[in-house]
Amino acid sequence: MAKWKTITSDYIYKTPFGHLRNDSCELPNGQKIDNYYVHEYPNWVNAFVLTKNKQIVLVEQYRHPGKDFFLEVPAGKVEQGESTEEGIIREVQEETGFTSLNKPIVLGEFMVNPATQTNKVITFLILDAFQSSSQNLDKNEDLTLKLIPFHEMEGLIEEKKITQLFTISAYFLAKNYLSKEKLA
Repeated sequence: MAKWKTITSDYIYKTPFGHLRNDSCELPNGQKIDNYYVHEYPNWVNAFVLTKNKQIVLVEQYRHPGKDFFLEVPAGKVEQGESTEEGIIREVQEETGFTSLNKPIVLGEFMVNPATQTNKVITFLILDAFQSSSQNLDKNEDLTLKLIPFHEMEGLIEEKKITQLFTISAYFLAKNYLSKEKLA
């Protein structure tokens, strides 16, 4: 097995949210693939935020491609010049008004979809969170803050009231970490 060789690479478009690139590639067996579309995005961050009272801090928002409302962990993209830790602290503060005196714990770093996307999602755990301010949403955000008891999360997943993949994976990563640390 060997890596593909990129013959040409041209941008279809570039936006503040991401870029679409069209690559022509040569496979190790000599076969050529034209029009291999690659989505370039900055890395994403999300956080499983848990209060001292074992409540999970979630946001509910409408997602146009999904044509529905989704209950999700706070998340967003890492801004230029920002570390992933700085990015998640900012995103949680903006979307929920919550913060913590504890440093965010990295639970994992994963490729989002390596078949078509270049970015990773870095999942954090934020413990002992408390509300320090109101939300400070971007002009295109309309989020409702929701606090869910930790022990109810799996039921919401099983009942398909939580269907967003990053939220579900963040929950199970956090649950695993907390059980190892005897914090659950």
